[in-house]
Amino acid sequence: MNDVAARPAQSWKVTLPCTRAEAEALDGDIALFVAMDQPPVLMTSEAGADDDAWRLDAYFEGEPDPAAVQLLRDLIPSAAATEPQIEKLPDEDWVTLSQQGLEPVTAGRFHVRNRAADPEEAGHVNFLIEAGRAFGTGQHETTAGCLIMLDRMRRIGMRFGNVADIGTGTGLLAFAALHLWPRAYATASDIDPVAVAISRENAMTNGMPVGHGIGQVALYTAAGVDHPAIEQRAPYDLLIANILAGPLIELAPSLCALIEDGGTLLLAGLLREQADEVLAAYRAQGMRLAERADRGDWPTLRLRKRPRIGWKRPQRIDRSARGEAPGFGTL
Repeated sequence: MNDVAARPAQSWKVTLPCTRAEAEALDGDIALFVAMDQPPVLMTSEAGADDDAWRLDAYFEGEPDPAAVQLLRDLIPSAAATEPQIEKLPDEDWVTLSQQGLEPVTAGRFHVRNRAADPEEAGHVNFLIEAGRAFGTGQHETTAGCLIMLDRMRRIGMRFGNVADIGTGTGLLAFAALHLWPRAYATASDIDPVAVAISRENAMTNGMPVGHGIGQVALYTAAGVDHPAIEQRAPYDLLIANILAGPLIELAPSLCALIEDGGTLLLAGLLREQADEVLAAYRAQGMRLAERADRGDWPTLRLRKRPRIGWKRPQRIDRSARGEAPGFGTL
């Protein structure tokens, strides 16, 4: 049974107005809530015709105490003078209620539904990723940008045999990569064990085999790449990291160390104004920018690792190469 759908019906919702920038900053894990036994589920949505008028709805199990409400207010500086709306929800499936209005997303060849009731899209690869439980449903520009970039990489003939998705969230990007390169090994990890459990459920829902062999996705709970199995399954010829700019910069050495010479790194989760700083961190690790695609304020960066001879001696990349790294099977 879906563990979230089985939660007690006595749930509460706290609502605050916010700006679009504040709403986008709330994607992913919120450090202020990590110490809570049952952190709230945060949902953001547009609140009106004004592009900068957004709303935060926080769903709690049980009545939130003043400290929890204050934590929410701390996340939304623009609402400092606004009294939050606090309401007890009726005996209904509040997760379903919170998802009402979410539309399916089409990104490249992929069509991502957040509700089983929505029809599949003919001529597309369809995934069902329920919203509200982990980041990475396809709704956010960063996830959609990664899907489009993966699709483009396959269309131009790039081939991979060993793929990793670090900070996988719902597992969606790992599933998409495995569909594009079905003879690859796939590794997906997240720091949140709940996200890993959700990824496992999503794999079953979408017919993606879980395991450690070719054409299967192996799931791990890990902070970054700090897990023996993730290191043992390296080197990767394609590594995806759709997280935030700060962690991307911090993880640059460890991520790049696991990429095969000539391999590809896909980065997302950063804002446009953060791109230069993120790129600088990865250039210092021997990466070069091969392609950039912006969706609104959110760029997706495709980088390649410069082959090296001897100790940190860069070598020019063969521009005719198709993206595969040696040692792994291709399609």
